[in-house]
Amino acid sequence: MGRYVIRRLLQMVPVFVGTTLLIFLMVYALGDPVAALFGDKAPDPATAARIREDLHLDEPLWKQYLLYMGAIFQGDFGTAFNGQPVLELMASAFPVTLRLTIIAIAIEIVVGITLGVVSGLKRGRPLDTGLLVLTLIVISVPTFVSGYLLQYLLGVKWGWVRPSVSPDAPFDELILPGVVLALVSLAYVTRLSRTSIAENVRADYVRTAVAKGLPRRRIITRHLLRNSLIPVITFIGADVGALMGGAIVTERIFNIHGVGYQLYQGILRNNSPTVVGFVTILVIVFLLANLLVDLLYAVLDPRIRYA
Repeated sequence: MGRYVIRRLLQMVPVFVGTTLLIFLMVYALGDPVAALFGDKAPDPATAARIREDLHLDEPLWKQYLLYMGAIFQGDFGTAFNGQPVLELMASAFPVTLRLTIIAIAIEIVVGITLGVVSGLKRGRPLDTGLLVLTLIVISVPTFVSGYLLQYLLGVKWGWVRPSVSPDAPFDELILPGVVLALVSLAYVTRLSRTSIAENVRADYVRTAVAKGLPRRRIITRHLLRNSLIPVITFIGADVGALMGGAIVTERIFNIHGVGYQLYQGILRNNSPTVVGFVTILVIVFLLANLLVDLLYAVLDPRIRYA
């Protein structure tokens, strides 16, 4: 296992370099950051040249990338155009989005897998059909529609929750945004769990466990569920980074100043250091989440062994 982890960590290095280089090239190809800094006003040529020199924008793009990566390894993610270090923006945004993501992932795991197991064990029955139709509806409805609808009903009309989140963003205020963020992924988890359970329930090891007289609950939890969770864990592992980086719509609806909000502001203002810095951290989150998923395979399925 140790050799496998080391090998995977070494494989992450070229992936990280290639991904960050591509992001760096794409962001800085969107336009001139200095022109975006001055807005509609034409900048003074001398001032613009000084800013480009300070930000190393007068250097070739490959050299800008090397300077940026060198600064990252020293803990410097650059400075936003408003003069605030990007690291300070991360320190205020990532904890909020992390709490939101934890709630969304917990809802996916608990509700999605439970519904998937129930649907898979009742395959072909009215309950299974109803859950399939419901998940299809959830997948079809855009997040901004479900978000505004739940915000209006639960927050404005019935007053069960706060319609917007306070700047501190405690866990209790993030429950409704977490539900909105998790809805589409929850539907996919339900359908994946249902399909995997329905396929494995007819497997030989399940029939053997039944023939041995094992309790039904133990057969489901110890045998059927463990072997059926591998595709679900794969999806959830990839979804962690997607939820953290793709929460722009949810954070805008509920006025949450997290990663999605900062990325939206950075893209809107062509604030390249902010966008590149935040996306670089999200790349690391994706890589670590995928490594964790690969390690969980051996825990869930004893047939899987790493040399």
